Amino acid sequence: MSSVTQLAAPPVAATPAAPRPRTTRRTVLSKVLPWLFLILPVGLLLLLTYLPAANMVGYSFTNWDGLSKTSRNVGFNNYVRIFTDPDLFQVFFVSGYYLVGAFLQMGLALYFATVLSFKVRLAGFFKGVLFFPYLINGVAIGMVFLYFFEPGGTLDTVLNGLGLGGLVHQWLGDPDVVNYSLAGASIWRYLGLNFILFLGAIQSIPGELYEAASIDGATRWQQFWYIIVPGIRRIIGLSFILAISGSLSVFEIPYIMTGGANGSMTFVIQTVNTAFKFHKVGLASAMAIVLLLIVLVVTAIQRKIFPDEKVDLS
Repeated sequence: MSSVTQLAAPPVAATPAAPRPRTTRRTVLSKVLPWLFLILPVGLLLLLTYLPAANMVGYSFTNWDGLSKTSRNVGFNNYVRIFTDPDLFQVFFVSGYYLVGAFLQMGLALYFATVLSFKVRLAGFFKGVLFFPYLINGVAIGMVFLYFFEPGGTLDTVLNGLGLGGLVHQWLGDPDVVNYSLAGASIWRYLGLNFILFLGAIQSIPGELYEAASIDGATRWQQFWYIIVPGIRRIIGLSFILAISGSLSVFEIPYIMTGGANGSMTFVIQTVNTAFKFHKVGLASAMAIVLLLIVLVVTAIQRKIFPDEKVDLS
């Protein structure tokens, strides 16, 4: 009987386990470092913006005078007074002058931006002239226009040279004229901002569209209405928001030039005077909250009328 020799199979080598990824110091640092950079700006934002805003909301329900350590809760009395006291709420109507001026300013800015976006002699010079007033400090502009509007000043001299010297002499002293004068100064001050926004938006429109429109026989007006306006629709919507919110919160120019006298008092000047001149911080806080809510509501309505939709001109 023969013996059968069985050969033993070689042992199967065990598959080495995949190495577990090790969390190195560099990996941890790359994940944590962005958050470390955010700590300081977010902390400053909370400390200097949101915390004061929250305190202002709390003050609006009190009669705090800004100096006392204690205050009394008055509920919604401050808000009721804002809408029932004519001396507080009627100053909102002064914003109407600046609102009309803001729309006039937008029209001028759009006109100059459209003209200077094409080949024009000395275009760079005119762009600088239009944008330069926006770079000047508001206090300096207010002082310049004080001399410009004073009786016998620059404006009267120019009008006298044109034979129109007998029209108006009290540009800042006449309650029927002062708001027109201040709105005109604001137009000159902020025209450059809208101009540069419109100019950048217009120059981002592909030039091939103008060439194709010219070949098809489109006039300059048709190119403006059917190419430029749809192409810068978002910027126009942004300008509307800035115009409305800016006209409601006018402060710098009228405060420097008249201090709110002769019927030029705006809501923000009234708020500042209420807080720091009459020491009614609680009422002033409520006025600031009302202004914020009005701006937010107007902005929401504007966003409904002009939705932020993508425009395709191709």
